[in-house]
Parts: sequence; structure tokens; C-alpha cells
Amino acid sequence: MKNNVVETLIGAAVIAIAVAFFTYAYKTADIGKGSDGYSLTAQFERVDGVSTGTDVRMAGIKIGTVTAQRLEPASYEAILTIVVSPEVKLPTDSTAKITSEGLLGGNYISLEPGGDETMLAEGGKIANTQSSVDLIGLLGQAIFNNKGS
Repeated sequence: MKNNVVETLIGAAVIAIAVAFFTYAYKTADIGKGSDGYSLTAQFERVDGVSTGTDVRMAGIKIGTVTAQRLEPASYEAILTIVVSPEVKLPTDSTAKITSEGLLGGNYISLEPGGDETMLAEGGKIANTQSSVDLIGLLGQAIFNNKGS
């Protein structure tokens, strides 16, 4: 009987530690924070390395997240939906570009505010965009173009 009580207490302690670990991981990973803020869309020619959950940053600081992506059937361009922190107000002439964290790093969306006095509202569209750069394609093109020289 005494053995069962000890095993039960050890099992309860293991479960409590697991719950604490998952709670900590949930809070530090910003899971579930994508719905805070206001939603914007941006249309890009290509979005290599960007997926749902990708960071949206301004001046290197995370201010939002990519919440959805889809292909526009008429133009064959990618449309990203992002959620931006409500404290950050973006002018209508702001720019969104896909930037790399480095040579081996992942991609993120970098927002640069414009100078317009009118601000983007919920559901607004960022018209000025710059797509990701295909580094492998550029490298291959440079190699094959220089072979003839």
C-alpha cells in the first residue's frame, strides 16, 4: 500500500513538471498571439522561405506575424496576410519586403514606414512590396554568364 502512494506522488510530480514546461514553452514561443492587432495584406511575386508564423519586423523588432498565405489565381502572385501589433500604425505608403537574416538564416517580412499621414486600417493592403531574391538562381546565372568570357 505504501508503495502505491509513493508511485502516485511521483507520477503527479512528473505531470506537474510537464504542465509547467508546456506552459512556459507556450508563453515564450508567442503561440496564439497572432490574433492580437490588425490584419493587413501584401502581394508579392515570390515568397520563398516565408510561411505561416514567419516574423514581421520593423527596425529589427518583431511587430507581427504572417497568419495566412494564398496564391492569386489571376496574377499567379502570392498574397500574404499579416497581423501587426495595434501599437504600430503604418502609413498607407509603407513598404513590405522579404529579407533574409543572413546567408544561412531564415526569411522574414521587413516593414518600412512611409511618410503619408493616412494610416492603414484593418484589412488594408500594403501596395509597395519587394519579393524574395533567389540566391541560388542568381549564383547559377553568374556562373553560366561568366563561362563565355
